[in-house]
Amino acid sequence: MITRLFSASLRGIDAHEVEVEVNARGADKPLITIVGLPDAAVRESSQRVISAITASGLYLMDGVKTVNLAPADLKKEGPSFDLPIALAMAAASRGKEIDTAGFCVVGELGLDGAVRPVKGVLPIALEAKRNGRNRLLVPAENAAEAAVIDGIEVHPVKNLRQAWEFISGNEWITPYDLDRAAFFDSHRNHEVDFEEVRGQHQVKRALEVAAAGGHNILLTGPPGTGKSMLAKRLPTIMPEMSEEDAIDTTRIHSVSGLLDARNAFLTVRPFRSPHHTISDVGLLGGGTNPKPGEVSLAHHGVLFLDELPEFRRQTLEVMRQPLEDGHVTVTRAAGTLTFPARFMLVAAMNPCPCGYYGDPKRECRCSPGQIDKYRQRISGPLLDRIDLHVDVPAVDFRELTAKGHGGESSAAIRARVTGARDLQRVRFATGRGVTTNAAMRPKQVREHCDLDAESTSYLEQAMEQMHFSARAHDRILKVARTIADLADSEKVRSPHLLEAIQYRSLDRKLFA
Repeated sequence: MITRLFSASLRGIDAHEVEVEVNARGADKPLITIVGLPDAAVRESSQRVISAITASGLYLMDGVKTVNLAPADLKKEGPSFDLPIALAMAAASRGKEIDTAGFCVVGELGLDGAVRPVKGVLPIALEAKRNGRNRLLVPAENAAEAAVIDGIEVHPVKNLRQAWEFISGNEWITPYDLDRAAFFDSHRNHEVDFEEVRGQHQVKRALEVAAAGGHNILLTGPPGTGKSMLAKRLPTIMPEMSEEDAIDTTRIHSVSGLLDARNAFLTVRPFRSPHHTISDVGLLGGGTNPKPGEVSLAHHGVLFLDELPEFRRQTLEVMRQPLEDGHVTVTRAAGTLTFPARFMLVAAMNPCPCGYYGDPKRECRCSPGQIDKYRQRISGPLLDRIDLHVDVPAVDFRELTAKGHGGESSAAIRARVTGARDLQRVRFATGRGVTTNAAMRPKQVREHCDLDAESTSYLEQAMEQMHFSARAHDRILKVARTIADLADSEKVRSPHLLEAIQYRSLDRKLFA
């Protein structure tokens, strides 16, 4: 007898439906064969399944059992096929017909029959909905993650026996009930706020401009001036994520195994801060079985690289493609995968190895050669892709100890940023894939950043005196457009352009 169930396999950040077929026939010796391009974890499932079925008090007929995972040319990875294989084998052994056309089943089994959580449940739920599977059986710990997807019943199961009684029609498992609107509202909380930051008004302004246009930013200053503190608060002034963006980001974290029952869904923008010893694969993604890297985990959020020159130069150079294209393409012998990577890059660095070059109060101990070598670890092409370069000075003692809060709250700044983003959304309503000023293409820059004669003269002088590249020219215009949006100005005026130019002057002062 042949029994069929539907499950799903992950490839990159997407899920693909898999049909689990079990053929049971009598024989003198028990034998289980799994075919359909399984990896080691799937092949080992036979031993877990046998133990779980026995521990659950389900009948398992002796003989040959062939398990086929179709389509046969799709590699099957991980332990998520344990539960569908066990249910199909139990049904085949009993010779019982079960109606499984509307079901999708995933879950790892313990030897005692307990159902354990698995990775990638959110993309699996999206795939089940796309294929018309309106009932999803998942481990109880994964239920909240899957229930975010509307239009599908999510049935949480704790053990194999409960799953068998449900799928055979003897017991009802109440679908997981999730009030999506209330869930989103209750989880949009930030633990930090911009009003906690003392002083640094110019840097706060630069971060507001960066958030409003989706621009990358470099913070340069001596140790202890608050570069990391400011960067960690950037997500709090970015517009709140839409439901679509939240699902898009959560599925990346889901396949990476970074979710749990308490944090089953991302409703605030991610903030990723990898250590400078990270490898190319860790930052960009890849591996034998390609997985998303830090640039993809920061999708729709912030990637913070502290002590930028301490990163290996080769590692920094691999970011040039995602910074330009908003995605990462990983090519391996088995095929090519694309991971989304549209993030804001926030980098921080000291002006020299000791950190006190140019400091009015502390003496720099670095030689000119050491300073030059330190700065040359960052290439010109990478610097050109960072729109704003901002000096972060030490905070004055009186500002640091003044009574009261440090300034505007994140909510007040976020309101202005959201207003500017709304203008951009209307402006680029017909632009393919462009939603922010930072993502404008050359044609759109010419169309939306038209300058008057005075502004053109200022820009020409800046280009000649500071030796800006053509890419930096476009970056200045994009930032000026964002500053104009914050001022609710239809045209880019001279004050907007001059502010944008001063955000590019620092890299020439430091790296000339």
